[in-house]
Amino acid sequence: MTTTEIKPNDRTATPAPTARLNFAKAAPKVFRAVIGLDVAARKGLDPRLVELVQIRSSHLNHCAYCLHMHTTDARKAGESEERLHMVAVWQEAPHFFTEREQAALALTDAVTRIADAGVPDAVYARAAAHFAEQELAGLLALILTINTWNRIALATAKRAGTDER
Repeated sequence: MTTTEIKPNDRTATPAPTARLNFAKAAPKVFRAVIGLDVAARKGLDPRLVELVQIRSSHLNHCAYCLHMHTTDARKAGESEERLHMVAVWQEAPHFFTEREQAALALTDAVTRIADAGVPDAVYARAAAHFAEQELAGLLALILTINTWNRIALATAKRAGTDER
């Protein structure tokens, strides 16, 4: 391996190139479809919960672009700095989050890491106990959507702090 090659899981390797595909311009119909899914998924969910889920998934996926965007949005929605700092370690600091938020974060962890162990019945049951069926479907769609956004941002080397919204 030469010094310019990057191992797939090596986060200390040479930074990704700055000029990559502009996904929104290259695939506008797909981009708009993902936006449509995002908008539909959020409907009926507390905006602060939406941001917590998106922050957690972005942590797990190492997506600095989305993490920056959603922590900024969470602050605008009234989220506290203290809770924002605790999202990454929510399981060790459950007292910072409601039972409902913990259930959503546990589901986010399972769905985001689905290749590791699927979605355990206990995790799903915990979420189902705190969310009505329509809310649970929205929560699942939200988790799927943020994972899609994370992958788009990572694959196209989006830089944290350059949100164009």
